[in-house]
Amino acid sequence: MEQLCGVFGLTRQAWYAATRRQEKQGFQAAIVLAEVKRLRKQVAGLGTTKLYELMQDFLVAHQIKLGRDKLHNLLKSNDLLLTKKRSRIKTTDSDHDLEKYPNQVKELKPDGVGQLWVSDLSYIRVGIGFAYLSVLMDAYSRKIIGWSFHKTLEAKGPVAALEMALKTRTRPDQALVHHSDRGVQYCSGAYVDRLRQAKITISMTESGDPNENALAERVFRTLKEDFHLRGFPTFVVAETAVEQAICAYNSVRPHASLGYKTPNQAHQSRGHQSLKWYPYKKVRFGNVQYQADNQFCSPL
Repeated sequence: MEQLCGVFGLTRQAWYAATRRQEKQGFQAAIVLAEVKRLRKQVAGLGTTKLYELMQDFLVAHQIKLGRDKLHNLLKSNDLLLTKKRSRIKTTDSDHDLEKYPNQVKELKPDGVGQLWVSDLSYIRVGIGFAYLSVLMDAYSRKIIGWSFHKTLEAKGPVAALEMALKTRTRPDQALVHHSDRGVQYCSGAYVDRLRQAKITISMTESGDPNENALAERVFRTLKEDFHLRGFPTFVVAETAVEQAICAYNSVRPHASLGYKTPNQAHQSRGHQSLKWYPYKKVRFGNVQYQADNQFCSPL
């Protein structure tokens, strides 16, 4: 020991102190990595920023000083950084003779829940084929309030998701806009008639630009990437995974666009909150005017 200390120019006390620091850092790193793995069992696609936000109370409780950059480096050195896959299959058939409706949400900014719903559907690989997930999301809180998983692209899937969402509606007298793409499912008589029965204003995309239904498009990217809804051996297994993913999406995963609140937390909020939004322009909802920029909307 004396020879080693002499080589490195350290006293015996300094050597022991350095050794203890290394042991402490290694122990803390192991604790942090264990917590990362625990969180990713709930939401497999949590990246560095969301992990860091979720772990704040954990770090304080364990008296660990760890910044976001150090967490990123720790994940990188342990091969825990995420890699994202991109693929796309067409699920929207807008080449039909059914009535289409104008876009009513270009200048609409909700300041509470139950004012704007967005809807879409996407595919999930099951066996050698596909099944189709339909969702309705409250635009204010980003909460998925209705969903349905079906083996075909028939309208009964989106209709079932709509029925689920309607059961959550607490103020049927409040003005509500339903926004979707121009797919045949959303233009079908069954879907349109149900919206009219509920006295909901119908809005649809016009140009085919995905930004016209950006919130609904993004929710599927989140579900597939963060919750690994990519491929399952059977429909039953896939349906169970979808239900678990939506539950975690609403109650566990923090959203940057909600100030790192979960959709369930945001759904209980009232009044203005900063939301990332599309398109970016001055807009008005009720008596409140908003200034939209390339990141957030805030009251003028």
